[in-house]
Formats: sequence, C-alpha cells, structure tokens
Amino acid sequence: MMFWFDHDVSGWGWFAMATSMILFWVLIIIAVVLLFRALGQTPEHTHGPSVPSPEQVLAERFARGEIDDEEYRRRLATLHASGPPTKP
Repeated sequence: MMFWFDHDVSGWGWFAMATSMILFWVLIIIAVVLLFRALGQTPEHTHGPSVPSPEQVLAERFARGEIDDEEYRRRLATLHASGPPTKP
C-alpha cells in the first residue's frame, strides 16, 4: 500500500529534483567564487599612515607660522635643487 506508483516519480517530482539540483550547483559555484574573491583581495589597511612629502611638511610649518616667507622660499629652493630622495 505504501508504494502505489511502483517507485516512480511524478512529473512534478522530476521538476523539483531538477530545479533543486540546478540550485545546488549554482550555490556551490557562488560560494567558490566568493571564497576566491575573499582570499584574493589584499587587506586595504596594510600600510601605515602615509608620510607627508618634505614640501608638505615645509608648507605646514609655513602655514602654522613657524617659519617666515624668506625661510620658506629658501628651504623650498634647497629641496628642489637637491632632487628627489633616494630610497635605500
């Protein structure tokens, strides 16, 4: 009495199984893609705060009034004459 349909699945059963199988594989693929994206990204805050350039430090000192106009221009000319600093 339990198996009236001789173990056959109705049309809706086939549709439900096919849909659930497609949904299963779509979820697996989405999970793998998200995992690769998460592992492939570098953390955004790996570097410390940026170090201001010498010109920026000089301009800030001038803006705060620590140095006058003549000293600002003299030091700025010295910075530009010496060229960019070399990295070790």
